[in-house]
Amino acid sequence: MTQQDPAGSGFGGGSGSGWGSGPGSDQSNPAWAAQDSHRVSADQVSADQPPAREPGTIDPAAARTALLAVRTEVGKAVVGQDSAVTGLVIALLSGGHVLLEGVPGVAKTLLVRALAAALSLDSKRVQFTPDLMPGDVTGSAVFDSRTAEFSFREGPVFTNLLLADEINRTPPKTQASLLEAMEERQVTVDGRPRPLPEVFLVAATQNPVEFEGTYPLPEAQLDRFLLKLVLPLPSRDEEIGVLDRHASGFDPRNLAAAGVKPVAGAAELAAARAAAREVTVGREVLGYIADLARATRVSPSLALGVSPRGATALLSTARSWAWLAGRGYVTPDDVQALAKPTLRHRVRLRAEAEMEGATADGVLDAVLGAVPVPR
Repeated sequence: MTQQDPAGSGFGGGSGSGWGSGPGSDQSNPAWAAQDSHRVSADQVSADQPPAREPGTIDPAAARTALLAVRTEVGKAVVGQDSAVTGLVIALLSGGHVLLEGVPGVAKTLLVRALAAALSLDSKRVQFTPDLMPGDVTGSAVFDSRTAEFSFREGPVFTNLLLADEINRTPPKTQASLLEAMEERQVTVDGRPRPLPEVFLVAATQNPVEFEGTYPLPEAQLDRFLLKLVLPLPSRDEEIGVLDRHASGFDPRNLAAAGVKPVAGAAELAAARAAAREVTVGREVLGYIADLARATRVSPSLALGVSPRGATALLSTARSWAWLAGRGYVTPDDVQALAKPTLRHRVRLRAEAEMEGATADGVLDAVLGAVPVPR
């Protein structure tokens, strides 16, 4: 990665750690956001792939190349936030959802819009407010006076990329309307299930510093998010870059004018998902993931540890990260790199630990440092 990640801002380990550089990780490992000298070339990746493929299918190496190009396209609209871009792509590969947390003005909404434009996917945005009703999200039956019958009008949830802006500003009953869509990939209205698109991702945003008039997400819904990505304030150089773009006429409402164009689509994602599922995971790595999850359950700082669902989520994200890095197997470094963004929202601090200044990321760092790493 060409820039360093502040502590807790995205993936990886402690202060000054870069993308994928979790505690004890090997900095020479190929990483998706690494310098060209550390990248795995398409030729190297495709060397182990079978030469013959069914007509119409996309080669995994070509799918990886297309997904690598996504960050370049998003970078035309968003300065920095490379870890968040990578996290969103990992969520798409793993078939999960993302919770984006950051103060107002750090490009959370613009990031999702730029990603949708670069992936040639349909996207919709819902501004969550206190008076938003469940039917406003999922859709509802509408009476048609011409036919004297009720017909179903699809809500914004019927899309590929749903931006749920300020999700913690709407009451729990509306938040809960997303649960079935996120977990079952369907919406049930009037007793009839209606499937959602194959590619479906909810990218929800929330403000961590303003709590008046908000409804904190319950653990049951937080657990439905595959990743929680923390978007930090930009560095001085990045902020100058933002100002320079706006001084040159950049309009965040017109991504086409900024040069953002589709470089991948549903076909590339389908090929990438299939390839990521073929990444092998050794029994010692499975044991390492289980040990990390179990260690959180006995941590004196936590009232709630990682559930088995959280452990399977970490397995899925580590697998996708390994595939993006050009490897056909998962290493403990992959697990460490994805541990905090995958698990930070699945643990709950004890009140006394919180009063002493403990944080979820800090506790996870301690767990990562205490659990033996298989070699």
